Amino acid sequence: MPITYGSVCSGIEAATLAWKPLGMRATWFAEIEAFPSAVLAHHYPNTPNLGDMTKLGAQVLAGEIAAPDILVGGTPCQAFSVAGMREGLTDPRGTLTIKYVELADAVDYVRAGQRKPPCIIVWENVPGVLSDKGNAFGCFLGALAGENCELQPSGKKWPDAGCVYGPKRTIAWRVLDAQYFGLAQRRHRVFVVASARDEFDPTEVLFEREGPRRDRPPGWPEKLAVHPTLTAQGGGSLDDREAYVLEPEGVRRTSVIEWERCQGFPDDYTRIPWYGKPSSECPDGPRYRAIGNSKAVPIAEWIGIRIMSSLSYPS
Repeated sequence: MPITYGSVCSGIEAATLAWKPLGMRATWFAEIEAFPSAVLAHHYPNTPNLGDMTKLGAQVLAGEIAAPDILVGGTPCQAFSVAGMREGLTDPRGTLTIKYVELADAVDYVRAGQRKPPCIIVWENVPGVLSDKGNAFGCFLGALAGENCELQPSGKKWPDAGCVYGPKRTIAWRVLDAQYFGLAQRRHRVFVVASARDEFDPTEVLFEREGPRRDRPPGWPEKLAVHPTLTAQGGGSLDDREAYVLEPEGVRRTSVIEWERCQGFPDDYTRIPWYGKPSSECPDGPRYRAIGNSKAVPIAEWIGIRIMSSLSYPS
């Protein structure tokens, strides 16, 4: 049986692009924004997009949708980023992080009744969540771990990597940078892997025994123009500095295809029919936004391979 997963805040599905070749199967997506939803419908017409993630827990408990092996998602990062003014859990987007935990609990409850092992949780967000003034990350860890209160960091902020062994789940987290996975982009993101499964250790997924992944990957060019972090704002105005590059010939706008490559997507992955117009007339604006909000595909692939290895599946 293939490993199944459900994806929330799916965006344009970096996880599926990374995991489908590994033999994993998406049972459902959950995305509400129009353009990313259109991208999903274009590339994955046979996978239902369930929309609002806050309703999924009840649907899982009612048996209306499957309780998958893996729950993957990156709840909205704007609440924890500088661009989003870092309002954390006081921002409705930030509270989706807690809804994500409630969904994970519902999935595990149903799977227990089916005599299946608990799900594996994969979550991604911006590093700003580690220093959120409302301790959003501590709230998230406490809820995932099964504690009745938020957890507290040992210092002023949470470290870039760590693990928690709670009464409900074991949790590991680590900040990973896309430029060390073969992409020409500096993109730091927090990745969390957690589960209540016996004989599954999330630290074996996120941490390498051979040492930290900070060196240049084998075969990577010595001189590489590494792009700043892509954001959802690129291509919107002359103030979006990350949407422009300086070359000997002058300044030019970074193309959408270059953005796709910086995230590990195939060329023209986001070039789809839109508002009744053919893909050749797809506007750049929503494409920039969707790409900037997505995950880096090679990091998702790396995590997927290591999960399969931990579960003794050949990759």
